[in-house]
Amino acid sequence: MIHGGNPALELDGVCAAYGPYRALFGVSFSVQEGAALALLGPNGAGKSTVARVVSGLVPASSGRIRVGGSDVTGKPAWAIARTGLSHVPEGRGVFDSLSVEENLVLSLRRRAGRRNLAASLERAYARFPLLAERRHHRVGTLSGGQQRLVSLAKVLVVPPRVLVADELSLGLAPSVVDDVYAAFADVRRSGTALVVVEQQVDRALGLASTAVVLEHGSVAYVGPPSGARGVVAQVLSRRSRPGSADRR
Repeated sequence: MIHGGNPALELDGVCAAYGPYRALFGVSFSVQEGAALALLGPNGAGKSTVARVVSGLVPASSGRIRVGGSDVTGKPAWAIARTGLSHVPEGRGVFDSLSVEENLVLSLRRRAGRRNLAASLERAYARFPLLAERRHHRVGTLSGGQQRLVSLAKVLVVPPRVLVADELSLGLAPSVVDDVYAAFADVRRSGTALVVVEQQVDRALGLASTAVVLEHGSVAYVGPPSGARGVVAQVLSRRSRPGSADRR
C-alpha cells in the first residue's frame, strides 16, 4: 500500500471475474487526495477491469474498496458516483444524437446547478477550444477522440474527489493530448485524486506521483514512477516470449 496524506481511493485485496473468467487477483493500492496514480501494463493486464470495479460497473468478488474512507464494496455505480468518484471510460459515454453543447448541458446542469451552468460551459470551452468550435455539431459526427473530449469536459469542469480516466489519449492528436494532461494537472491541484490508465507510459509517469504495474491481473509493481519503466519493460518482455499465456 501507498502511505502519506489522506487516501481518496483504496483497494485492498480486490479480486474480480467475468463469469468463470478470473480477471483480477488480490489487487491492492491507494491514491491520496491531490495525488496522481499511473495504472500501467500491457493490453489485457486488467487495467480497465480495475477502473470498472472501483466505479461499480463490475463487482468485486472479494476484497474491499473505499472512497474517501467509506466502504463502497458491492455498491451500485450510481451510489459510488455520489461519493465523488467519476469514471471516464475507454468508450465515449455520450449521446450521439445530441450536440456537443446539449451533451455538456445535460451533465453540467446536474453537477454544477442551473445558476452556474453558463460559467461552467465557458470553462469547458476555454479548456478545450476544439469543443467550442464544434459546440453545435451533433456528437455522432465527431471523431472518437473528439467524443472522448466531450466525456472528459463533462467531468473536469466540476472536479470530482476521484477521477478514473481510462485510455483517454487513444485517437487524440498529440496537441489535444497535451491539453488533456494539462487539465489533469489542474484538477490535481484542486485536490482531485487521479487514476490514469494509459498506454503512453511516459505521459502517465510524467504526471504521476505513484505507479502501479499490472501483469495478468496481479500487481507486479507499486512505487515511485522512476521504478516503473523497467518493470513495464520486463512485463512486456515476458509476454512476448513464445508460449506465454495471457490471463488478463
